[in-house]
Formats: sequence, structure tokens, C-alpha cells
Amino acid sequence: MSERQLLLEIVDALEKQGLNPDEFQLYQWVDIEALERLFDSSDADLEVRFAVAEFHVLVTQSEVQVVSSSEAELNQRNRGEESC
Repeated sequence: MSERQLLLEIVDALEKQGLNPDEFQLYQWVDIEALERLFDSSDADLEVRFAVAEFHVLVTQSEVQVVSSSEAELNQRNRGEESC
């Protein structure tokens, strides 16, 4: 995946969650070039997580997922209850 393609996927995923691209400068939250180099040099099991405003971003070799902070907290609580 090229740096530009990764950037567009992240921005698109954030926009789908309702975050206006005018509200953030992605380079202030993550170094896309470094992220791309990391994925180019690693295996398929790599996951990178970071926050942009009130959203949690998960990037893997195959996809970009974005959830709001409240959704992420709920998912963590649910996982904790399942392991009890």
C-alpha cells in the first residue's frame, strides 16, 4: 500500500465516522510515512492503534477501522466481562 493510499484510507474512515477533514491535520496525530515504512517492513500480523480527536484508529495490512472513544470503551468493558 502506498503512503498516499494509506493516508486516503485513514482520512476516508475518519470522514465516515463524521469527522470533517477541516477539523484535523492528520500529520499532527501520526507520521504516515513512518507508518507506511513500518507496514512495508513487517509481517501480516501487525496492528497499529492511535487516536485522532475522539476516535480510535486501528490500521492493519488489510484494513483501517475507526471507532469513537465511547465505542472503544464499551468494547473493552464487554471483553472484560467475557473473560470473567
